[in-house]
Amino acid sequence: MHTTILALDLGTTTGWALRDRTGRITSGSQSFKPRRFEGGGMRFLRFKGWLTELKAHADGIDALVFEEVRRHVSTDAAHAYGGFLATLTAWCEHHGVPYQGVPVGTIKKHVTGKGNASKDEMMVAMRARGYQPADDNEADALALLHWAIQQHDAAQEA
Repeated sequence: MHTTILALDLGTTTGWALRDRTGRITSGSQSFKPRRFEGGGMRFLRFKGWLTELKAHADGIDALVFEEVRRHVSTDAAHAYGGFLATLTAWCEHHGVPYQGVPVGTIKKHVTGKGNASKDEMMVAMRARGYQPADDNEADALALLHWAIQQHDAAQEA
């Protein structure tokens, strides 16, 4: 029986990777692009609903990790990330799911050996581990999940 861990690469296209109680890993990326005629907060409501569906499908989430981004390419990206982060942390608090942010460099270094690995290098590293990520968001979530599993397993042995 494994701990269910959800790893998220937050953004308009959110990458996700989940290890369920059986140890099976599933992953993908989900778009929360604003829709035509939709108010600004709707993407965050859709994100919250999606998290709840994922939790139900996984029969609960024991731990959640997310990519902690400190720099953004644009103001819009920073605002979107802040909205997803606020929605995520409030959702976790509401559902009693422990959560942790992990710096981007920590994740990259864990899977590539380099804290400044490119998107392509991250994709290559995850393919080398037997995954077929559709995009860099999914690759980042898988890398984060692998980091989280290693941290969890090390804590269990201690």
